[in-house]
Amino acid sequence: MTDSHSDATPEIAPADTIGRLSEVLGGDPMDRLDADMKHVLDTLGELGARPLEYSTPTLARRQPKPADAVKAILALQTRAPGEDGVEAEDIEITNGEAESLPARIYRPLGLLSRLNPLVLYFHGGGFVTGDLDSHDASARAIARRTGAIVVSVAYRLAPEHRFPAAHEDAWTAWTWALAQARDLTADPRRMAVVGEDAGANLAANIAIRTRDGHVGQPVHQVLIHPIAGSDLSTASYGQTQRARPIGLPAMRWRFRQLFEDGEEIKDPRIDLLSRDDLGNLAPTTIILAGIDPLRTEGEMLAEALRHAGTPVNCWTYDGVTQGFFGLGVIVTKALFAQTDVAQVLGKAFVSSRQS
Repeated sequence: MTDSHSDATPEIAPADTIGRLSEVLGGDPMDRLDADMKHVLDTLGELGARPLEYSTPTLARRQPKPADAVKAILALQTRAPGEDGVEAEDIEITNGEAESLPARIYRPLGLLSRLNPLVLYFHGGGFVTGDLDSHDASARAIARRTGAIVVSVAYRLAPEHRFPAAHEDAWTAWTWALAQARDLTADPRRMAVVGEDAGANLAANIAIRTRDGHVGQPVHQVLIHPIAGSDLSTASYGQTQRARPIGLPAMRWRFRQLFEDGEEIKDPRIDLLSRDDLGNLAPTTIILAGIDPLRTEGEMLAEALRHAGTPVNCWTYDGVTQGFFGLGVIVTKALFAQTDVAQVLGKAFVSSRQS
């Protein structure tokens, strides 16, 4: 079975030329990997993972993921994942006339009988790949480290469901969480949004839409290497021509699956940097990977938020790539990032309870 959106060798684009020049000047980006991240990516290659840009969406979803590499490493070390004190329950969220959204509720030990903080989490995968299982470790880490209920939502993916289907699903999930908060033993006044790459873009759009609607705003948004711009010739895009697992060619491949018309990449829901209304949003934490085409636009988004008066933290973790956040069992930088995220969310939950 083949996809109608199969990609052979990607065409050469101006950004490719820029990327090659940047790599001549700055060297192979994979030379900057730290030892932990290199171990994961080397194992991923041994498991047979192929570059996205030479795959189809169907095959890309079936191939090994970083989470599989972690499992393989643990097996070779005769280690098993320890008990994390988090229980998970799979549910479905009604989505109007569209198909229901698979979701997973994570409940850490020690929850109160009511009014617990809640995090709505959106997985990464560039709007094309990713699901509840591929990013299970990220959601679990947030629940374990914050003590909050975490609801992870699997939104519709492209190319079967092109832009803006995922954004519509994200809004459905947020309004559902607000309505169901008390049944979930959560406090609707202490809800945050977290996402990775495509999921971070969805989280940011929720923060914008709740502000505009004057209802149900998150107390904090955590954007982990967010998709936030439309310029594929930024410094970090130029530096990641050969980066794995996600470099410039892989991001171009993702956008080809997502949009019916290439000009849609400039839609302000995708190109957050084009917006002039980034003020009065939920306080924001941006987590960036040093070896990631999205790094520069993440830095630019932090500056734009700051300029608009929205409180923002922006931290870059060197030596790691896009998708590192959930790899804390192996990658030390991921543990650092998880701790930093838990601290800012914890402070946000405490502040909102006191206000």
